[in-house]
Amino acid sequence: MTLPRAKHKVRAPFRHGDGGLARMSEPGDPDRLNDLDKRLKEARSRQQAEKDRKAGGGGRAARSGMGLGFRLAVDIVAALVVGVVIGLLLDRWLGTLPLFLVLFFFMGGAAGILNAYRTVSGQGYAVGYRGSDDKDKVPDDKGEEGRS
Repeated sequence: MTLPRAKHKVRAPFRHGDGGLARMSEPGDPDRLNDLDKRLKEARSRQQAEKDRKAGGGGRAARSGMGLGFRLAVDIVAALVVGVVIGLLLDRWLGTLPLFLVLFFFMGGAAGILNAYRTVSGQGYAVGYRGSDDKDKVPDDKGEEGRS
């Protein structure tokens, strides 16, 4: 059984003028490489300019500070609201009106302040978060912590 032949002649992708195949170790056309480098630099600069334009350019630092302030305020207020709602629901269910409301108000406030502190200090957002006293301890192959 014979296989059908291709209708078109297939060309090798890297042919030199002498008919042989170009090797990776042979020097390429420096003008083409320089042109490619120039086009890449232009594309990257356009991309960076577009990013800067979308981010707002010069006022970016002021807006990021205002955004951080709003985030801190929302963290604290949301935690207080959740604490008050849980306290009210527990008080209605158990018939002890001000007790759980006051307790969960303070717990919600503490949770909100803790979230704000974590946001400002950047804690708790990295994979494998460790406390400040565990920084120099690295687990070994057996899972036990040793010094490194």
